[in-house]
Amino acid sequence: MYETTRTTQALAFAILLAPAISHAADSAPSTITQSSSGISSAAIAKPALPASLTAVKADDYKDPDLWARIRSGYAIPDVDNALVAKHIQWYASRPDYLARTSGRASLYLYHVVQELEKRGMPTELALLPVIESAFNPQALSTADASGLWQFVPGTGKDFNLKQNMFKDERRGVLASTDAALTYLQRLYTMFGDWQLALAAYNWGEGNVQKAIQKNRAAGKPTDFESLAELMPAETRNYVPKLQAVKNIIANPGQYGVSLPVIDNQPYFTTVDKTSDIDLAVAAQLAEMSIDEFKALNPQFKKPVITGESTKILLPKENAEKFHLNLAQWGHALSSWTTHKITGARETIASLASKFGTTPEVIRQANNIPPQMRLKAGSTILVPKTSTSTASDIAENIIDNAQIALEADRGDSKRKGQKLSGAQRIKASAANAVAEIKARVSRGNKPALNSHGRKHR
Repeated sequence: MYETTRTTQALAFAILLAPAISHAADSAPSTITQSSSGISSAAIAKPALPASLTAVKADDYKDPDLWARIRSGYAIPDVDNALVAKHIQWYASRPDYLARTSGRASLYLYHVVQELEKRGMPTELALLPVIESAFNPQALSTADASGLWQFVPGTGKDFNLKQNMFKDERRGVLASTDAALTYLQRLYTMFGDWQLALAAYNWGEGNVQKAIQKNRAAGKPTDFESLAELMPAETRNYVPKLQAVKNIIANPGQYGVSLPVIDNQPYFTTVDKTSDIDLAVAAQLAEMSIDEFKALNPQFKKPVITGESTKILLPKENAEKFHLNLAQWGHALSSWTTHKITGARETIASLASKFGTTPEVIRQANNIPPQMRLKAGSTILVPKTSTSTASDIAENIIDNAQIALEADRGDSKRKGQKLSGAQRIKASAANAVAEIKARVSRGNKPALNSHGRKHR
């Protein structure tokens, strides 16, 4: 197994090898996952920042500690109120939480800071994923908001984050960071105020505009704190939470916090994928464990990495090993292809027999719950056989493949068996989940929540 020479990397990988921590379980009280984009695809463009904000060259920073580099770029006016004090106390009293979050952040933080500086944006925005996801790219909210920056399917689609059977770019480090910073830039251009831009990132720009109009009509100020009483609790706490994290990073000793060192240098580099490759093979060629590989490439949902323009992220040392090992690799890179279900006669058992595998392998590769069967028209992953095509999975299949499931009642009846009450309930629940996933994969946007806005 690959052993890194840097203490920070070792800490990060050790943490990442632990079971994934959900957004709900591994975040501060009243974790904020609600927001609105309220934007159409046509409205999205990378706006120019006001002249007061200018991009900074990465070479200007020579400090070996990335935290110091972040501190040097703070530019958002401070908030100082009881909510900030409350959240400082929460974070400072949980050193284990901060250690886990910092360990995960050590893989991605340099890239985020670098992208902020390129755009001339305040560097404390690099701390926003602490609030959104605790820097867990696999974080998933109850509203199906996903990734470091917590995009819901609809808003992710607005920002061209691909979501299909094979990958979800809301989880991808490069694509989601670019989308989040583009959105934040757009909001700052709209409001001319970073605190209001952050409120809009959480609550939606339409809601912030309405609050501004209401206060303006009443002759009241329209800054963040003056609008706070009009905001839901999630948004009232959003900017104070970021301020709390910002304060702790600025002066950890004051709050009894010890921050792990994060090196001020790139953690990963990109590798172009030239053909379909099994995720396990890619990790093997890079001399990394599956968990290490997935930590940098969380967008891949299947055991095979597809797509013509797909990039893989690897630590520099592992990228070199990947290229060397690939040049000497004498086996097939991909062992998977796709198959389209034509009718009810194609059961999972018959498919397993046809493709020389087991029903369990097919179910696991395609996330098919027990007691569910495939509907006609579904496209699934199956192992390649001697008669299978040797070509890569086509782009039109990657973009359009869907799986539709239904309860497997017919097979039980044919065998003269009946599902128990518990089995029927389980099958019904699984069917409902499958239908929700199918709607999400088709790009259906979530319903408005109780505040009349979408979750981001």
